[in-house]
Amino acid sequence: MISVVIRTKNQANALSFLLKNLRERYAGDIDEIIVIDNLSTDNTAAVCEQFDARLVTIEKFSYGGSANLAAREAINNIVVIFSAHSYPVSHDFFRVIVQRFKEKPHLAGLRCLHSTNDYRAYINQLKARENPNRAGLIFSGSAFAKAVWKKHPFKDDVATFEDKEWSKRVLEAGYDIEFVPAIFHYEIRRNREQLFFRFKNDVIGNYQLWHEEVSVKNAFNGVVAGLWKSIRDAFLDIYYSLKRFIYVVKFNSRKPEKF
Repeated sequence: MISVVIRTKNQANALSFLLKNLRERYAGDIDEIIVIDNLSTDNTAAVCEQFDARLVTIEKFSYGGSANLAAREAINNIVVIFSAHSYPVSHDFFRVIVQRFKEKPHLAGLRCLHSTNDYRAYINQLKARENPNRAGLIFSGSAFAKAVWKKHPFKDDVATFEDKEWSKRVLEAGYDIEFVPAIFHYEIRRNREQLFFRFKNDVIGNYQLWHEEVSVKNAFNGVVAGLWKSIRDAFLDIYYSLKRFIYVVKFNSRKPEKF
């Protein structure tokens, strides 16, 4: 059986849909559902109670720390981790995960499919050893083996990319990570403040893990490119708004026959 762990903060509506999906479509495949909640102030607790999910509170959130908490709380060896704004889609989502772990006991984890890039990498048989960034785990819609985690816990202090850092480390230790044709959907809308928070963590993570240098010149070029794109998109929006208005005026002056 499988333990499903969901990380969330103030996403009760999305969490409700995910839990309803899990309970109604995959009840026979899941042994437990755990919600790792970072001090939500909405009705997350009531949603967990409604769908019989065990609520575990994490006060001081970190990406690696929450992943470690998820692994510690899970009772099964196979742990599937989601964010509240993602949910499984394929009918055999969990069964193909279990089958792959049975076939290949040396697996550390499996990366499920949620995007065009994932699907292309899967079809083109991209290996995690070749590219742990594009083919390693992504901690919304991935499965990992608790037995491997016990030997190689996640790092509590990474700013982000706790999934990729762990992928890189367990691959170096001789384990395998593969794509699996289990399909899920990842749906999130971030406001500007959240996007900037993600940007800051990505800068740190890319530097720490992939050794990407950060330069003022590249940052300046990014500002110029961003301003140009904003101006261009603004003019295009105005242009096509006017075109739609003109079309409606012409349409009303000569309407086609109704069927």
